[in-house]
Amino acid sequence: MYFEQTELLNIAFEAQGVSSGEPVVLLHGWPDSPASWMPIASKLQDRGFRTIAPYLRGSHPTKFLSPATPRFAGAVAMAQDVVDLADKLGISEFAVVGHDWGARIAYTLAALYPKRIRALATLALAYQPRGEFHLGSFQQSKQFWYQFFQCTDAGAEAVRRDPIGFARIQWDTWSPEGWFAEEDFELASRHFDRPDWAEITLNAYRSRYLKGEAFDSRYDELQARLKDNVLLDVPTVMIQGASDFCDLPSASEGQEKHFRNGYKRILLSGVGHFPHRENPSAVADAVLHLLMENGSHSK
Repeated sequence: MYFEQTELLNIAFEAQGVSSGEPVVLLHGWPDSPASWMPIASKLQDRGFRTIAPYLRGSHPTKFLSPATPRFAGAVAMAQDVVDLADKLGISEFAVVGHDWGARIAYTLAALYPKRIRALATLALAYQPRGEFHLGSFQQSKQFWYQFFQCTDAGAEAVRRDPIGFARIQWDTWSPEGWFAEEDFELASRHFDRPDWAEITLNAYRSRYLKGEAFDSRYDELQARLKDNVLLDVPTVMIQGASDFCDLPSASEGQEKHFRNGYKRILLSGVGHFPHRENPSAVADAVLHLLMENGSHSK
């Protein structure tokens, strides 16, 4: 594990592969950790790529430098965190692979910093033009119960009191039964039982529905730019589990019109919300194909 200090954070990240390899940034989802990328990262490293998997803001051991910094979970803030880390590492251009929250960050990076993003692979989450969240159908709303739960005072307190128990419900219900081993959850969840994890989680979801949640005005300009953006110029592959019980597969259908330089949606049968954990071989193959199609010089 490595650390780099930016203006607001001491960012923890996993980095492996030859230092001269083309960089691929792996962005974990919620509730998860960089450990989820190990099988994918290994295959990328075998092909000569350098993988960098940061712990997102709120995920221990990444830490805010000041208690006064708003615990703001906006995608623009997390995208800037990634750019700040890349700048610290001297990386001007990189590919991004993102799952769930990581996918939202990846789309935001492509919208705000298209010249820095070589290629994009997103898992489980459809592109949301202008960064706008839309509730969707009644069936989708039913799947989003955990978001509404957090919007009550009692629900928010329950998340703070037992973040690991809250996360476990999502793992148990977002994919077909039997998709993970106990040690997988234990490895990921050791990062959840920290105050900032709950606060960032709550801000991410409560701010969709409630006024007065924490925000950070330093990202206003980025947010304004994102609101003007509908089309993405970065070549993209979207990997969707056909049995995703959180973000319904129908949400990611028919999105080609938003991508000017290539878009492909891959539907994985029998796979739920965590494609890279449930079928790492298929995900690694799709990512490698994307990279090779878009000018990779790794072996």
